This record gives sequence, C-alpha cells and structure tokens, in this order.
Amino acid sequence: MTGAVGFDLDMTLIDSRPGIREAYRALTAKTGVWVDADLAVTRLGPPLRTELAEWFPPDQVEEAVTTYRALYPDYAIAPTVPAPGAVEALAAVRAQGLRVVIVTSKLGRLAALHLAHLGMTADELAGDLFAEGKAAALTEHGVEWYVGDHVADMVAARTVGVSGIGVATGPCGEDELQEAGAAYVLSDLTGFPALLRKITVGPGSGAG
Repeated sequence: MTGAVGFDLDMTLIDSRPGIREAYRALTAKTGVWVDADLAVTRLGPPLRTELAEWFPPDQVEEAVTTYRALYPDYAIAPTVPAPGAVEALAAVRAQGLRVVIVTSKLGRLAALHLAHLGMTADELAGDLFAEGKAAALTEHGVEWYVGDHVADMVAARTVGVSGIGVATGPCGEDELQEAGAAYVLSDLTGFPALLRKITVGPGSGAG
C-alpha cells in the first residue's frame, strides 16, 4: 500500500459555508426552532450534534440531526465550492504517487455527495469522526500527513504520531493550529503542492 495524505473536508477541501447556511435555514423553516445560520457556519468542524445542541432541547437533538441530514442534499450541495487550492492539492498528492484519504466529521454519504458534485475523488473516505475519533481511520488507511483547518484535526494527527498540516481557512487561526501541534501551517491550500514536494523528498517519505 502506497503512502497517503489525509484531508479533512469542511473548510479544508471545500468551502461549505454557503450550503450549510442554507441547510440550517431550511431546518429552521421545517422545525420552527431558530438556528442562527450565520453564526453556526463560523464554527464548523465539531460534530453536527454539538451545534444542534446549542439550539434544540436535549430531547430533540437526535430528531433535529435526522431532519437536517434529510434536508442537506437538497440545500447544501449545490452552493458549496472548492476551497482555494483544493483541486491542485489533490492533484499534487497523486503526482507524488500518494493516495488521497478524506477523514471528516461529516456523515460519509453526505461527504460523498460533495465530492461527486465538485468532481473530487478520494481513494478512501471515512466519515462521522472527530478529533481523536479520526485516529483509527488515519492508521487504517496509512495516512502519513493529515491536513485540516481545526485544532481537533491536529489532535487527530498527534494522536497517531503523523504530521499535522494546518490550513487557516476555517475557524482556527494559524497560531491556534501551531499551538495544537501542527508541524506546518499554511494560510490556505495554494501553498500545499510546494510544501508536499518539500516534505516528501528524502528517505522514508513514502512518496514512491
């Protein structure tokens, strides 16, 4: 098995804020429970239940999760766009003979809809995982570097002893990502191909 680069999805490979904003607004219309969609999209990363627990009573959260996920394909997919440099980042991984592994807190079937809509492909996709919960998937799929926008992504990388690459395109700034253990921090993915070429040079890089 060749080596792999792992990526988070929301705010790492895709800017899903426009679509998720629409999905939250649809949830409000459907349930009558107000969700501040503009606020919610500023803190993407943690599991959906975490956000919905801010708006729904505890005994209604699971039903809200189910309703939101039913609405998601109709509202959230089309408005979502690739993050700056994402398409080129994936191409750079394959140019180095490495596999693309996406490990995300988003439900796998919804993540797959985003990838299909945007013409992105992954060799492996693992969903519904967050922070340390991503560790098993990173190990299983031979991930050597994990790229993410959230401090929890750096925790995931640190948990399994791989290099975390932080991108400051989500809710966490460069300093936060560094403090969380990122080996490298980029302002966005446009700098990733050059970084990947740099870190895959040398013995034991897994680039062959």
